[in-house]
Amino acid sequence: MTNNILSNRFLSALQYRDYRILWSANLAGGAATWALIVSIGWLTWNISGSSLNVGFVTFLQMIPRVLVPPFSGYLADRFDRKKVMAIMFVLSATFTFFLAALIFFDAIELWHLSVLGFATGCSRSAQMPVGQALVPNLIPKERLLNAIALSQATIHGSRLLGPLTILPLLSGVVSPAILSGTDSDKTGIGLAILLCSGFYILSFIQTLRIKTSSTGEMDTKKGFLFNLSEGIPYVYRHAQLRVIVLMAFFHCGFVMSFESVLPVLSVYKFDADQGADFSLMMMSIGAGALISIIALSGVTSESMKGKLFLNLGVLSGLGPLIMAFSVNLPMAIFAAMLMGAAQAGYMTLTHTMIQTITEDSVRGRVGAVYSVHIGGIMASMNLANGALADLNFLNFEIFNGLLTMIPADTMLTVGGILFIFAVFLSWFTSTLRNIYETGLPSPALNN
Repeated sequence: MTNNILSNRFLSALQYRDYRILWSANLAGGAATWALIVSIGWLTWNISGSSLNVGFVTFLQMIPRVLVPPFSGYLADRFDRKKVMAIMFVLSATFTFFLAALIFFDAIELWHLSVLGFATGCSRSAQMPVGQALVPNLIPKERLLNAIALSQATIHGSRLLGPLTILPLLSGVVSPAILSGTDSDKTGIGLAILLCSGFYILSFIQTLRIKTSSTGEMDTKKGFLFNLSEGIPYVYRHAQLRVIVLMAFFHCGFVMSFESVLPVLSVYKFDADQGADFSLMMMSIGAGALISIIALSGVTSESMKGKLFLNLGVLSGLGPLIMAFSVNLPMAIFAAMLMGAAQAGYMTLTHTMIQTITEDSVRGRVGAVYSVHIGGIMASMNLANGALADLNFLNFEIFNGLLTMIPADTMLTVGGILFIFAVFLSWFTSTLRNIYETGLPSPALNN
């Protein structure tokens, strides 16, 4: 009886074969992505010892979410979405395999990490809006929130799976620079990146097993550029889409752009000397995200969804504040779990609203506009935070010297406060206030 309740309420979308296959493909791809971010971030730190360089390489992995989605969104509405996804997974596997080979042959340099990080970011950024556009075609409308929640679980929950998988391999990767380390050091991080390539291959195989064909619609009387950019006016003319995307923009910029400061935070604040400690913090974010999204997948009340959207926004701002004021690693792990839970829940509700009120004919291109907004601000803020985390004048002592705030703490604090303020201001926008009070828009708005 209990199993039936869990299946019908929390896992109902997984009853559909093609969605179940897509879910597993996205889980493997997400695990590869987050394991790769951890591996490349820690490797960059070991090679250069600079938070700015970590921020720059992270920026290069994320900036493709500005450059690539307009084209992949077009492809998602022009061609069979599953085939486009499969091609992107193959490219990701190829890039990560080449990166692993450079490490094994002792030829890795910082510019390699920059170029290949950008390349993998491009293929991943191309895959994401295509997969998002495919989801509503695989399940009934009434299961959309559940399906999107479970899909978001693969994105945010893979922060747990990916770093957890490579945790034993990174345990031996210590400072000084890996280029002067032992052969076992190089082998461990090389195997970690090679494992990412294996995850991408698994995603490719699963994607090919999807039977449903799905495409959008193009106006054949209009040119390529018109069809390519059609999602932009669609989003900005739609009052609900416009404010939802704007809040996601602030959310990702202020409280979700912390990857570049976690290595320096773990080393200088908690005396971590191994990549495993950095990986543990990322795993905690993933664990919190997974718990939040699974719980959210069982919510059916529209008013509850609206209240959660407001409250999770506030918690998203509080999480970085707790991280900044953490005095030991266990407290930081708790803060990381809170950050993961609040941020993943907030973004799940955001994505559900976008998919609910968007017509299927332009899902790929609207998803691309959304991805450009959140990807662009996350890339830019990771670069900025990484650069600022190297500035000593941002050190502070508070509570009469009982707590030292390093620059990374300062950036987390400022970001958290700014987003809480943005949520407060959003209440005075009638469109968002209606969502907070009555819940998500009805699917009838599609008509």
